[in-house]
Order: sequence, then C-alpha cells, then structure tokens
Amino acid sequence: MGCEEEGLEGVYLDTSSICYIDEKRGELYYRGYDITELPEKSSYEEVTYLLWYGMLPKMRELEDFRNKLAEQRDLPEEVLELMEMLPKRVHPMGALRTLVSYMGNLDGEPSVSQEDVYRKGLSITAKMPTLVANLWRVKNGMDYIEPKEKLSHSANFLYMLHGEEPSPQVEKAMDVALILYAEHEINASAFTVMTVGSTLSDYYSAVVAGIGALKGPLHGGAVEKALNQFMEIGSPENAERWFFETLKAGKRVMGAGHRVYKTYDPRARIFKRYASELGDPKLFAVAESLERLIETHLAKKGVHINVDYWAGIVFRALDIPPELYTTVFAMGRIAGWTAHLAEYLSHNRLIRPRLKYVGKIGKRYVPIEERG
Repeated sequence: MGCEEEGLEGVYLDTSSICYIDEKRGELYYRGYDITELPEKSSYEEVTYLLWYGMLPKMRELEDFRNKLAEQRDLPEEVLELMEMLPKRVHPMGALRTLVSYMGNLDGEPSVSQEDVYRKGLSITAKMPTLVANLWRVKNGMDYIEPKEKLSHSANFLYMLHGEEPSPQVEKAMDVALILYAEHEINASAFTVMTVGSTLSDYYSAVVAGIGALKGPLHGGAVEKALNQFMEIGSPENAERWFFETLKAGKRVMGAGHRVYKTYDPRARIFKRYASELGDPKLFAVAESLERLIETHLAKKGVHINVDYWAGIVFRALDIPPELYTTVFAMGRIAGWTAHLAEYLSHNRLIRPRLKYVGKIGKRYVPIEERG
C-alpha cells in the first residue's frame, strides 16, 4: 500500500509570505508582486532585497544594498588556491559545492540566526558570480578575472566569464534569468536548505546542502538536458518522430511537466520571449515544434512547459557554457534560499517528518546456522 502524499506532494510544511504559486492559473508572485512584472521593471539586486526584507527598497536603500554586494565580490586567496587544485573533470556544480563549503570553514562562525543568515547571505550572494565565472575559467586554463564594483550583479558575471562587458540587451537578459530563478516556494533545494537550517546547523552547511539538491537532473540539471534534446532533434521536421519515440521508450521530455503547475509555467513564457529575440532561430524552431506536440498530447495529463524548457536557449545565446547552466540556477536561487532560511528561523522547529511503514513486524530471529 502506497502513501497518499508520496514525495510530500501537497503537504504544507509551514506558512510563508515569500512566494505564492497559483498552480491552476499559472501565476507566480514574489512577496505579492507578479512575476510577469518584476523582470521587466526591476533588477536582481532589487528582487533579492524584496525577497529578504519583504518590501521594495527606497532609492537610498537599494543603492546601499548594491554597494554592499559590490564590495564583497572578491574571493579569499585560499578559495582561489583550492579552485586551482580541483580536478578538471569535476562538474561545475560539484566544484561550486566544494568551494562554498570551504568558504564556510574560512568564516569561522558556525552559529545560525536571522542576523547571521542575512550577513552571510550577502557575502555568498555577492561572491556567487565570481565563483561560477572563474571556476569555469580556471577549469579551462584561462586567467582569473577580478570582479568590477561598477558593474551590476548580472553584468559583472558575464564580464568575468567572457572577459568583456556585455551589451545592455545581453545584460538585461541575464538579469531577467536570475530574477526568474531567484525563488520558487518550497522546492527540493529550498526544503533541503530549511531542513538543515532547522537543526541549527550553520548557513554554509544549509546552502551546500541546497546546492547538492539542485545538482540533480530532476531539479536544476534539467536545463542542460532540455537544450541537449533540441540539439538531438536537429530540425523541426524531426520533432514529431523524436517525440513519439521518446514516449514509447518511457523516457521523459525534459522541460515538460511540473510537480506544482497544472498549466504553462509563467516563467517559461518570459524565457520564451527572450529565446525568440536572442536565441538561435533553428533551435527555437525545433523547440517550438516540440512545444506544440507537448501541449497537444500531454496537456490533458497536466504536463506543460516548465521554466527549464526555454532557459537553455537563452543561456546559449548569452554564450554561457551548458555545464554552467545549473550553477547559474544556483547563482539566482541563493536569494530565495536565504529568504526562506531566515523566515523559518524566526520561529524554528526541527523538521522531522515520518515515513509510513509498510513492512512486516514481529519476525522471529533465525540463527545463522539454521538459515540454510
């Protein structure tokens, strides 16, 4: 006999004022603000402030927050040394997990409180673009590039990754991507962060655990796999054959389906617009052909396009290597993880669910010499 809430589906862990998902209408709100409005009007720095402190900042508050982030972008020398020592074969998500963990050892303050979460969250949020861009550069034998304080959070990442400052259009697309990935209620990685935090472990341990959860192909790793499937299909004419062969083989169509949404993911609509404007026309045509098949044949089962579907085409247009896609996800989601950890610690209770036992009880112990 199975459990009605397998995978904790439909189970509410707690109350929260950070994020609201209307799964039937396909709507998403950060602190009450519609996700269809924030990417165009706001910035990642402002959205992070909103998620952490519950309100949009005034001009001086935003400038102060931006300055604090910019001042903390540099990496400790010890982290750079470790970055050089990591095996080149290590996936960037594995490298990011190790580097963030090591930074926790350098911090030297293992306690966890709301004040600690915001202070350490500011430091890690600021350093994430520096970590992600340069772990890739070092892995591929390129020189380390120091961050620039004058650049925005998004522009700074692209500058360090590519060695040149991005155009305003490219910078905006990067910023929109980070905003769309900044928060999404209690997904697997956010739950992991909160679970570790609920034990009163330290902030870094919670974030490292979140990175480990995000690393999985059923969570953050789906972006890279979604792009790979478009490249495998090759042309719009091949989409139908590929789609039905994939279903017949019992395989998943990546970027389709969501545990919460029962309609088209609102973040995916925004990514699609940027994929159309900036992406490879051929890949976009393939993805659009496959999208029509998904919405025609799988929608009746509640399977629709999710955020990962179009994101890879946008990242490819920004010249971000596929191996970095999940680290970019983490770079954006650190805002949401920090917000949820701080909120939960305000009324902390150790997270300790149960498992519904379905095995036998009262078995007789048989001595080993009698087991045949």
